[in-house]
Amino acid sequence: MAEPTVRVSGIVLSSLMFQHGNTDSDAEGLVLGESRVEEQITISDSQADRINIQEIYYVQKHIACNKLNHFYSGAGEVNSVAVQKLLADNKQDSVLGWYRQRRNSDQQLSFRERIVHQSLKASLRNPHLLFLLLTPHRASSAESTHRTEYCAYISRNSVFLSVPLLVNNLGLQEPQSYWKLPVGRPSERYSATIRRHSSSFFSSDGLLRDVNDVNAMNDSLQEELQAACREVEDSERQLETLQSEVSALRKRSRERRKKSEAAGRTGEEEEDQRRNLRLQEAVGALFKRSPLFLTQTLTLQGFPVPERTFSGEEEEEEEEEEAVCEEDEAECEEEEAEAVCEEETQENTHSRKRRREMAASSERKRRKSES
Repeated sequence: MAEPTVRVSGIVLSSLMFQHGNTDSDAEGLVLGESRVEEQITISDSQADRINIQEIYYVQKHIACNKLNHFYSGAGEVNSVAVQKLLADNKQDSVLGWYRQRRNSDQQLSFRERIVHQSLKASLRNPHLLFLLLTPHRASSAESTHRTEYCAYISRNSVFLSVPLLVNNLGLQEPQSYWKLPVGRPSERYSATIRRHSSSFFSSDGLLRDVNDVNAMNDSLQEELQAACREVEDSERQLETLQSEVSALRKRSRERRKKSEAAGRTGEEEEDQRRNLRLQEAVGALFKRSPLFLTQTLTLQGFPVPERTFSGEEEEEEEEEEAVCEEDEAECEEEEAEAVCEEETQENTHSRKRRREMAASSERKRRKSES
């Protein structure tokens, strides 16, 4: 039984990757080319000859669909009319199979892909259709590098087998080696044509003119970016300094506020104590002899018990002192009454004098008016 092998050129594979890189979603389409059956005879020391038959699929072209599920339905049924419109001028015999590109997925066929592949085989009447699966992944967090894994499958008796996929190097048919020999000397006409048109595309240093412009723009952008980074760094340092100063000022203000509040509380407490003392002294001076503020001990009969016992002489002295105090109080009251009377007499005399003066002045005015 022939061993299937798929060979694709680097141009076709790079075009597939480029198409998928420029789309926002997954991509799919048809693969065109030709298939051959080759017989290889190898001679070794152990045996005279060994015949190896290979079925090689040469992928030469691909046709991309405008959207997903273009030539098949959601149930996996293939639309023959859509396939013919997609082929356009290409022959149906040149269809090798179809391809699918999926982002960030594994190299495994889904159930829908299996159903679509079987339906496409029945629609094109080709039992040897290929299925190419490409799964690109991000190789770096900055999305500057991507890695694309690719694999080919073929269906044999409803079983999908992985087929080796070889990428041919440019200008070389053997897939396992690169072109290491120097290229032959080109013709003079080719060299003259290149020299005649190279001045329009290349500069004196051998680089493309657009490349020099892009490099100059990149250098200027890098300078502007570095200047902006320095400005941002300086502003961040100034901001840190200001934040530290603001935090220090806030700390000082909190400490001062606490000190002022503590001093105010102590002052208020001292003032309250002084007020309480003054009030106590005033109450004691006013109500010193009041029976409401005196504590007395009563006997069983309800009479107050004296604090101490007095002899006859002490009682007489105390009565004399009380009489003297009463006489002093009476004298003070008489003096106050006399002072009040004197003030009233003085006010009466003053009022009489004012009345006389007013009567005399009115009489003089009346006489003047009559004269």
